[in-house]
Amino acid sequence: MSDRSVGEGPTRSEYPSTKQGFAAGTSMFAAIIMVTVGFIQFCQGIAAVAEDEVFVRGLDYVYRFDLTTWGWIHIVLGALVAIVGLALFTGAGWARVSAIIVAAISILANFLWLPYYPAWSLLIIALDVVVIWAVSTWNPDKDLRDGNFRSTGTPTR
Repeated sequence: MSDRSVGEGPTRSEYPSTKQGFAAGTSMFAAIIMVTVGFIQFCQGIAAVAEDEVFVRGLDYVYRFDLTTWGWIHIVLGALVAIVGLALFTGAGWARVSAIIVAAISILANFLWLPYYPAWSLLIIALDVVVIWAVSTWNPDKDLRDGNFRSTGTPTR
């Protein structure tokens, strides 16, 4: 039985803030995005290393690398993004900081990859921005202090 009277409503601390609830849900979505994007980037890197004819060679750019070099960059970056995405499910502070750093590096790498695969690069850049926002605005300690273990807006009992 609760300490409150029957007619009293829930206190404000029993409801997670809308921003925190959205950020918590988006952070879990960000972890899923990171694992998926990391896996696809890893496969994209393998395709670039194994067979250079998979990608169309566009105009020469200042930051142009050999496709094999780009393949290895995407293999390493894809594995790193997927590993950090898996670690992000724990909500650990180091995983959150690592996710922000890895997503920023992924933004840079995909910006440089634009001449080879523009649509995919723009999509990954946009998803990395969402990951950085979600991870940097979510405060899991606040949710635990307030006793809010769900992000649905429903009070916990």
